[in-house]
Amino acid sequence: MDTNTIGIIILLSSFVLLILFRFPIALTLIVSSLITVIYLGIPLPVVGQQMIQGMNSFSLLAIPFFILTGQIMSEGGLATRIVNFASLIVGRIRGGLAMVNSVAALFFGNISGSAVADVSSVGSVMIPMMKKKGYEADYAVGVTIASAIQGVVVPPSHNLVLYSLAAGGVSIASLFMAGIVPGFIMLISLMITGYIIARKRGYQKADPVPRAEIGGILLHGLLSLSPAVIILGGIMSGWFTATESGALACLYSFILAFVVYREAKLANLWKILTRTMRTVSMVFFLIAASASFGWILAYLKIPAMVTNLFLSISDNPLIILLIINILLLLLGAPMDMAPMILIMTPILLPVVTSFGMDPVHFGIVLILNAGIGLLTPPVGTVLFVGCAIGKVSIQQGTKAMMPFFYALLVVLLIITYIPEVVMWLPHLIAK
Repeated sequence: MDTNTIGIIILLSSFVLLILFRFPIALTLIVSSLITVIYLGIPLPVVGQQMIQGMNSFSLLAIPFFILTGQIMSEGGLATRIVNFASLIVGRIRGGLAMVNSVAALFFGNISGSAVADVSSVGSVMIPMMKKKGYEADYAVGVTIASAIQGVVVPPSHNLVLYSLAAGGVSIASLFMAGIVPGFIMLISLMITGYIIARKRGYQKADPVPRAEIGGILLHGLLSLSPAVIILGGIMSGWFTATESGALACLYSFILAFVVYREAKLANLWKILTRTMRTVSMVFFLIAASASFGWILAYLKIPAMVTNLFLSISDNPLIILLIINILLLLLGAPMDMAPMILIMTPILLPVVTSFGMDPVHFGIVLILNAGIGLLTPPVGTVLFVGCAIGKVSIQQGTKAMMPFFYALLVVLLIITYIPEVVMWLPHLIAK
């Protein structure tokens, strides 16, 4: 075997071995990179240079602002106001609280951009409320965790920013626009599934909202959703970059939570900043580690080999996309979302672009695959958080989530094979 072949074996085998020994994914990427570089005789400083280069992007500054905005809004009680707003819209449908859950998760996803933040904030409000109104605990958990996946696709998902970086600078604005229609399709599919289950189990409508409270609920709901409007409006209008929009949304959220509603206390500000910095540090460390790993993948020509492998299986794009979806769904079970995006993008993007798939389209397909993986053990972060909030076992939560899981798979097939669903809005805005 030649040197490159042995290098590929060392890189991949060390990666798999360290994962099996439960090393943190960022350390796994760095150690695998170092071992391979030493074998190939490449100077060790190259790994450090690639790590620094991987974080040398102005667009990455948007991630801390998006995460901090979500933290402030969660601390400021905005989730409750969004739930009330959603209840006003869909609460009078049969199984209304399940519908409210799905709509509230979409709205909060427009602020937090994170499925875990979504299930933590909305779930903490909705799961106890649903249980109090007679919904089974496992069903409340199932609909909550499935609805939270909307947050990874709809803007301002920081996962879309990660994909933009991994894909070599794909337009963040186009990715944000591309996620809107799939997000609403996800919402419709989850609501239809919830309605069918509600009729089967005999769940009733939510309590009517008193007329005297409608005005206040509308006002507070719109104020709570304003950060998403600032981010999307600023980017779409071209007035702000994603980073600048995130900074403005962060400032607005601070004023709303600390000054207007005063539910967030200044004494808790340090705790909010600490949580944000902890999350941002992990994300940035992972980005740096993935940059070095991705450079070695390119050096060993692994993306080109994978492209040739897929094309040797079939020259039909429909078949290749099906295989890629199955692969990503399988990888989503043991692999968390961010490393999956950063590792698989440079490997699979050359495959799909070889037959003309738009990188923006593939980005939404990849993100949704990775999001669905958050629902499946053994590394189903959203599943674990939802079950902990609802006080149900992982087995109960998984079983209750399955009807919604199948609905999300249908959405995945729709956005994979009907590109117009994803690309219509980006193309419209570009005109």
